[in-house]
Amino acid sequence: MIAGLPIAFGAPAILLGLLALPVIWWLLRLTPPRPQAEPFAPLAILALVLKTEETPSRSPWWLTALRLLIAALVILALAEPVLNPRDKALSVDGPLALVIDNGWASAPDWDTRTEAADILIGEAEDLDIPVAIVFTADRRHDATPGTFERAREQLRAARPQPLRPERGAAMTALVAALGQTRPGTVAFLTDGVDTADATQALNQLAMLEPSAIRIIGADDAQALALTHADNGADALSISARRLDSASAETHRLTARDSKGREISSGALSFEAGDSEATATISAPFEIRNDIARLDVTGIDTAGSVRLLDDSFRRRRVALVSGEAADIAQPLLSPLYYINRALSPYADLIEADSADMSAAIPKLLAQAPAVMVLADIGILPEDVSKPLNDWIENGGTLIRFAGPRLAAAPAGDPLAPVLLRKGERELGGALSWVEPQSLADYPATSPFAGLPTPRDVTVSRQVLAEPSADLAARTWASLADGTPLVTAAERGAGRIVLFHVTAEAGWSNLPISGHFVDMLRRVVQLSRAVAGGSEAGSGILPPWRLLDANGALVPASGDAKPLDLTAGAVARVGRDNPPGLYGVEDGFVALNLFDQNDGLEAIAIPEFEVPVTRAPLSRDSAVDFRPWLFGAALLALLIDTLIVLLLNGAFRRKGFRPAQAATAFLFAAGLSAMLVSAPGSARAQDTQPGDAELLESLDETRLAYVITGDEEADTTSRYGLDSLSRYLASRTALEPGSAMGVDIETDQLALYPLIYWPMSEDAALPTPAAISRIDAYMKSGGTVLFDTRDRIIDLGGGSSVLTLKLQQILASLDIPPLEPVPSDHVLTKSFFLLDTFPGRYADGPLWVEATPDSDNPAERPARSGDGVSSILITGNDMAAAWAIDDSGYPMFSTVPADPWQREYAYRAGVNIVMYMLTGNYKADQVHIPALLERLGQ
Repeated sequence: MIAGLPIAFGAPAILLGLLALPVIWWLLRLTPPRPQAEPFAPLAILALVLKTEETPSRSPWWLTALRLLIAALVILALAEPVLNPRDKALSVDGPLALVIDNGWASAPDWDTRTEAADILIGEAEDLDIPVAIVFTADRRHDATPGTFERAREQLRAARPQPLRPERGAAMTALVAALGQTRPGTVAFLTDGVDTADATQALNQLAMLEPSAIRIIGADDAQALALTHADNGADALSISARRLDSASAETHRLTARDSKGREISSGALSFEAGDSEATATISAPFEIRNDIARLDVTGIDTAGSVRLLDDSFRRRRVALVSGEAADIAQPLLSPLYYINRALSPYADLIEADSADMSAAIPKLLAQAPAVMVLADIGILPEDVSKPLNDWIENGGTLIRFAGPRLAAAPAGDPLAPVLLRKGERELGGALSWVEPQSLADYPATSPFAGLPTPRDVTVSRQVLAEPSADLAARTWASLADGTPLVTAAERGAGRIVLFHVTAEAGWSNLPISGHFVDMLRRVVQLSRAVAGGSEAGSGILPPWRLLDANGALVPASGDAKPLDLTAGAVARVGRDNPPGLYGVEDGFVALNLFDQNDGLEAIAIPEFEVPVTRAPLSRDSAVDFRPWLFGAALLALLIDTLIVLLLNGAFRRKGFRPAQAATAFLFAAGLSAMLVSAPGSARAQDTQPGDAELLESLDETRLAYVITGDEEADTTSRYGLDSLSRYLASRTALEPGSAMGVDIETDQLALYPLIYWPMSEDAALPTPAAISRIDAYMKSGGTVLFDTRDRIIDLGGGSSVLTLKLQQILASLDIPPLEPVPSDHVLTKSFFLLDTFPGRYADGPLWVEATPDSDNPAERPARSGDGVSSILITGNDMAAAWAIDDSGYPMFSTVPADPWQREYAYRAGVNIVMYMLTGNYKADQVHIPALLERLGQ
């Protein structure tokens, strides 16, 4: 490489040929002059012949310079000059070991990362050394050194994961796979983000004692993560961290609801030198409570997404006290400490009247999630009944004891347990020798996991009558076993009672920080307001998970249920990747980052072997050889034309100047073509299958995916052929015979409908095939997926065929789905149908979901007045349609009902007509209005 310039020569010794240029100059000087045309003059000719000596003329200096340039260009081309050359110095002392980060931060540049790895594998192939490859975020590793083809297969199969890399485990697998073999070169393609086990992994890398180490991507790594979101009193604040803090930058934050619609946005601005920033989204309380997802526009990673669940929503809490607040002594107010504890986390509304009959209904009209009653005795019937109805509909009532509650008669309907009249206090009839402290919380209590405060004591309390269910209803108790907090479910809501006052008269609990944690836990349990459901504890199944690009996909693969029992803290890992856990009506959001997680660049230690650091970028090496050879050829053609011109070739009779110009332009064009395509220049071959494509344009044809399963493919062909004949007999459409298509190579745009049966023996489609299907669906085509297992459960069925379908759909950009509604255009596109059976009749037919509408008559055929790009069934439709060559059905229906086969044909006709005519039938609802306007 030339010092200071990114240029290298593959054969620098050939540059010595430039020393021959002076010799070439001397030889070119001997070029004889061109013949001179003389008029016929015998004497003049004789005089020339009689000359005794003739001196050769020198060639023009500019022609000599052109020829020297040609020689120099050829010499430089043979020296193999390369701009931005790659370091090809792989050691041949052992196999090439590739360690590739495929965690969340590798998603944006994954294609560049795999291209860099493929180049290294190609260099190893040139040197004929084996390759061992390991991916740091994978659960299982196969790092055994193998062939180049196997390494490329592993590289093509790898995908970025929505997890942090576990470099220590990956390096341990690499060390075990190499055994006693010493690697020649270890190439570490890192995402640049530090992890807890990074130091251990790099130390293990040094223990391999390779001949050389390459660190690729550490110096130009960039990553950004959302670490926290807080729904404050006036706005939503979001915290973020970034890896590269050199320059100032601003990103757009987008807030979306549960259906993916953008409802608000904000700006995330980093100052130069700062790695942390906070963004604010100002929106009304109700809109902020609808936010289900935050993401950074333009950065598609699992770390740049913040999923939100019901615990994020800011609750509205109503506060009611049994006595008016004393402005002169606020610390004695029953609501003072409650207000201070909840105001940072909830929207508080207080009763504006001491009259319970007027205050409580007014508060209920504002739809609070929680209502707090501080020292309220038994309420009158006109207040207790609507309050009880509100609780049964999902409200949470929190009560605090006091003199009024203690003096109330037994049998309070709004108490979670039966209370004794009076209270227990120091010096009373039921007294302690000394104030009681708190006992450890039960494992089933919502307070489980909180540290038990030993400095909190109680000197007075309301006692509960012993009962069989008292222990089950106790959330917290004192050291002597008497309940401190009890609760009971009532309908969809609950009642919680603190057996002490809300101010410091009976206990020092309200003036402790632990009081804030207890109230927050109780308020967060109010997620079931208005009939919803809660998923705050227990064993929660994975529902929807984030992929490495930050997209929510159906749960599949190795994800395990999230254990939140006994106050367990959720942690992201291979068993629990980030996403939503629970069910649609109640779930918990598990994010990749939390508030305490950092984001720092990986530190590369000093190694005893040579270390090469390089950026992670696409192959930028430029080979100058084709350009230099092309320039030399162009200059040679110009030299040839000049020589012909000097020799008088263009003065011959019949030669036109236009011919010379044409020849020159042709030569110049040929040279330019060689230069513009310095690689291998080839004419475009005739594309295979052109005759079949032209034949397919003559008539409409239905298509099916060739799965490789002979039985499934035969059933699909006979089934679609039979449906085509049925269509020709019942409709104006006369389709041709069905065509089998290979989604990897065949042209899909020729077929309006593609039937895709699931098969256990069929291999999963490649990413290229998935991309072609995705483009086909987005350009107007429709794919009918058939799992052939009777019932299709898109929420996570256990059928092998259903799981295979889920794996395919996880890579497709599909809209939300729903079973065919009763008023959908599919039910009336030709026949009037209310079911879509096949060989089986149990499963629904799934289509793209339509917008909700209060009036079904106003519900459109589909959003956008188009055709659903995807249909999913499990009824094995092709088997119901299939008729063999003898005219007999190939399969019996289940149950064996001849009308079921007829309805299956009608379902097929409706699907084809719907796909060809769109929302034509749905638009018939406008005919009366059109006729009325026409005066008919």
